[in-house]
Amino acid sequence: MTGIHASGAKHLVLASGRAHPELAKAVADELGIDLLPVTAYDFANSEIYVRFDESLRGSDVFVLQSITVPVNKWIMETLIMVDAAKRASAKRITVVVPSYPYARQDKKHKGREPISARLMADLFKTAGADRIMSVDLHAAQSQGFFDGPVDHLWAMPTLVNYVRTRIEPHESVIVSPDAGRIKVAEQWGERLGGVPLAFVHKTRDITRPNQATANRVVGDVVGRTAVIVDDLIDTAGTIAGAVRVVLEAGAKDVIIAATHGVLSDPAAQRLADCGVREVILTDTLPIPVEKRFPQLTILPIAPVLARAIQEVFNDGSVTSLFDGAHA
Repeated sequence: MTGIHASGAKHLVLASGRAHPELAKAVADELGIDLLPVTAYDFANSEIYVRFDESLRGSDVFVLQSITVPVNKWIMETLIMVDAAKRASAKRITVVVPSYPYARQDKKHKGREPISARLMADLFKTAGADRIMSVDLHAAQSQGFFDGPVDHLWAMPTLVNYVRTRIEPHESVIVSPDAGRIKVAEQWGERLGGVPLAFVHKTRDITRPNQATANRVVGDVVGRTAVIVDDLIDTAGTIAGAVRVVLEAGAKDVIIAATHGVLSDPAAQRLADCGVREVILTDTLPIPVEKRFPQLTILPIAPVLARAIQEVFNDGSVTSLFDGAHA
């Protein structure tokens, strides 16, 4: 069955880009449907061709694409898929980007800089998207960039449920890798039954990408299992430094929990060597075999995406999936 039919002849169709087919298949399996057959390939000059192999007329179309490396290629493929769906007379088009592209460029740090996260929203809208769905936006206020509904999904319940099996709450501490994510750390602490908080004070040079220095821990981590929580791990320089600082401050051991595993080189090596007990990520982005290491655990995000897609299709409440709590 390619799609789901509902009363009033509504028809749900899930179409996948080529970036992370395993995730798309897992979401389709959760929904109990087949992925829409799509023909997609690159021309010799790297231009992208896409054609949907079945009719989309009047359908509620969800275009799922994980924006992984090469980022700009997969953004372009997503835009082309949305345009194709619009021209095929889809009734409604939702772009499902589990990891939102250019999410860290959500404001201007200096003059003459772009706000690229806003540009992404404008591009999706111009292509024909009616709605955007994403997981753990780097800055929640980025929802306001898109002129239409934005479903901001949370991986926290998935991560918390697993971490709960790996720690003793009364012997643990939740650590934010910087002061800016204290609010998220507080929610982690509450969900784990009142686990205390700490954060790593760090400095960043805004003229140099992917570089920050972890300086010291603010809060008591002595003799505790420290759970460092973040939204994404890119080159892992900051978070590996945070692990070392936390261990030097007296933590018994360290677990990292994050949603998006970007893992740009040399992230895998840094994480493998930094002294962390376990690194827990979801599969919003594909993590190839060569970037996996012994301490890595990957949790499935497909159940979260599938439930949200089903709620949107049924005109239900996505917020209810997360107990009404959002960052």
